[in-house]
Amino acid sequence: MFEKFANIFRIPDLRKRVFFTLAMLAVYRLGGHILTPGVNSAALEQFFNSQSGSSLGLVDMFSGGNLRRLTIFALGIMPYITASIIFQLLTVVYEPLARLQKEGEIGRRKITQWTRYLTIILGIVQSMTIAIALSHASGGMVLNPGVGFVLMTVITLTAGTAFIMWLGEQITERGIGNGMSLLIFAGIVVGLPHAIAELVDTARASKFGAFTVPALIILVALMIAVVAFIVYVERSERRIPVQYAKRIVGRRLMGGQSTHLPLKVNSGGVMPVIFAASVLSAPLLFSQAAVVRNSAAMTRIFDALRPGEPWYELLYIIAIIFFAYFYISIVFRPDDIADNMRKYGGFIPGIRPGKRTSDFINDILTRITLVGALYLIIISIIPQILISGIHLNHLPLIGGLFEHLPLWVTNGLGFNFYFGGTSLLIVVGVAMDTVNQIESQLIMRHYEGFSSRSGRGRRSW
Repeated sequence: MFEKFANIFRIPDLRKRVFFTLAMLAVYRLGGHILTPGVNSAALEQFFNSQSGSSLGLVDMFSGGNLRRLTIFALGIMPYITASIIFQLLTVVYEPLARLQKEGEIGRRKITQWTRYLTIILGIVQSMTIAIALSHASGGMVLNPGVGFVLMTVITLTAGTAFIMWLGEQITERGIGNGMSLLIFAGIVVGLPHAIAELVDTARASKFGAFTVPALIILVALMIAVVAFIVYVERSERRIPVQYAKRIVGRRLMGGQSTHLPLKVNSGGVMPVIFAASVLSAPLLFSQAAVVRNSAAMTRIFDALRPGEPWYELLYIIAIIFFAYFYISIVFRPDDIADNMRKYGGFIPGIRPGKRTSDFINDILTRITLVGALYLIIISIIPQILISGIHLNHLPLIGGLFEHLPLWVTNGLGFNFYFGGTSLLIVVGVAMDTVNQIESQLIMRHYEGFSSRSGRGRRSW
């Protein structure tokens, strides 16, 4: 394994990409320590501690803890993700955008440019909402509230969002892995020492009495099992056999070999979860606005959309299923695959080339995407229910039916553990995707990859 890892630094281009990625992540972490002017960080930290696990914890996780301290990167990459979702939805329902996307590199650059503009607009709206909410909040979170603080916060947080967007694009283009996913990954992983310290403090304080040690063992074992399950499913695929007919090209006989078309069970990776969490994070931000807190009806609606509430979990499940199918419809086109197979003399045994092949691939893709979506739901929801519970007793009219459920069902086990199901899924998924990209770079240069599937090549120079 050490020999395989050393191969990364024997290739100048790959070594340069790895160091560039690490440098960009270091810049991102450095910006996470620069506070927004005029904020009482101690009061803000106390507010987030009181809201832990119920209000802004999910948004704070995606920002890498920057929202908790209101640093210049407090908005994180959520505005960019939201803008990307909006434009990807528009390319499906708005024909001019769909035609522009099909124009190749020029069309994609134009859509990317518009996505950047929309990111700035969303950053201005979100930063203004945060600034106004903090100005009117009790507890002295703002040292000098007023128009000056609002303008300074909007400029600072919007500029931080634009810089994060640039960092992510630079990592994707000149580094290794998906830049936006790696930024989320870095923000989550940085909380690992804090999570371990919390577990140690829980064990020392015997928070649950005699059940403290068994509970910690169960939690750690559950984490390991979830990681193993994620790795297993992420590597699972449905292989469709493909046969290529023999044909004569010039004086050579081409084709005749048998191969397969691999369809991953979870082709969307962690993106459906990130998209779903991004959409549902909007109510968490706007719930702190004064206009919401001063309205009883609006307060009840936004309270029902907090993590752990039944309506939030239901919408989260629906959003994951929707974005799983939506994302796969963008990145995987059965019609194009069927046309390419027909052009090169390929066919699926027992299936006619053309439309029948496209329908066959689409049917299989529809079924395995549902399995992948259910897998994402299990990984995201079950650990969260075990840790913070699901408040079925808060349901209107029928909430009384769940009053006699065990407390660990409605309130969870009470662990304020940093790594829930969503964060574990993102960390493991992004890590595997990055390793796969490094492995493909090694194999392309005739080196041996990390896994046994990658084949063998030379080990050193």
